[in-house]
Amino acid sequence: MSEEMDQHELLANLAQDYYLSQLSLAELAEKYHLSRYLVNKYLDDARREGIVTINIAAPNPRNLELEKVFQKTFDIPHIYILKDNISPTETTENILNYSAHQLAPMIAQSKVVGLTWGGTIFNIINYFPVSVLEHVTFTQFIGENMKYKSAAGSMRMVELAAARFSAEYLTMTGPLYIIDDATREKMAQEIAVQPAFAASKQMDLLFTTLGTMASLESIPTWNENLDMILGDINHGDVAGMLYGRPFDVNGNFLNPDHDKVFGLSVDEIMETPRRFGIVKSKFKTSAALGALRGKFLTDMVTTESIARRILSEM
Repeated sequence: MSEEMDQHELLANLAQDYYLSQLSLAELAEKYHLSRYLVNKYLDDARREGIVTINIAAPNPRNLELEKVFQKTFDIPHIYILKDNISPTETTENILNYSAHQLAPMIAQSKVVGLTWGGTIFNIINYFPVSVLEHVTFTQFIGENMKYKSAAGSMRMVELAAARFSAEYLTMTGPLYIIDDATREKMAQEIAVQPAFAASKQMDLLFTTLGTMASLESIPTWNENLDMILGDINHGDVAGMLYGRPFDVNGNFLNPDHDKVFGLSVDEIMETPRRFGIVKSKFKTSAALGALRGKFLTDMVTTESIARRILSEM
């Protein structure tokens, strides 16, 4: 009995230090002389045995009726439409927090997870609950966006996500766009990027945001060479950017014969079983509509006001 009580006390102490004192897994491992794996296991045991109970306040519940409309209209398997808060800041925080907690169990069930870049992805990673997922590898599946001075750059995203879960990560060293076809093909054969290419072709899950022409134009190198990157398409036809490629509001990628992206092809990316997208900006309504029509994503999280704008654009 005393051994059982000792185990119960250990779980309670671990839980108190983790949830109330907010000690990290590494700090808990050092304090209790345990591996991080055992710390994580014991925290799970504490929840399972009822030592820890978690209540989630949901000030902004989902609009289930609107979700049904989207499922019927766009045939998207997983759509999450959050009701808007009075405060735009709280609405943004809700969508980031909700996305992180939808993604976390999906990541835990995956072996290879791909991700892109940007402030939204950066913030979602910071909302992930800290845990140990040594079986998971985070990987780039397209090249770097060249925001080297930004904390939300592409290479840093895989590192940040891996650190959150004590997981492995792979980088695809090379720019997002390589204009010369022969150079791009040779780069893909280099031994330094082969692990990332091989892993990304086995992705169980990827998560991303939608871009626009403005996001492409915000990077000087890309902006100065738009025609070389995009080809002879009409820039006015571009509703959004996804996986580095431009697409229109009807869900068609616009330059399949002039694809200068360094990384997986669109067909290879679309083989990923779960493709999770987050849309939190009203300025990406057209991009969201095109992505829904093209079935580029299997999962989408957005807000009630953006969802209504998408329907009105139809």
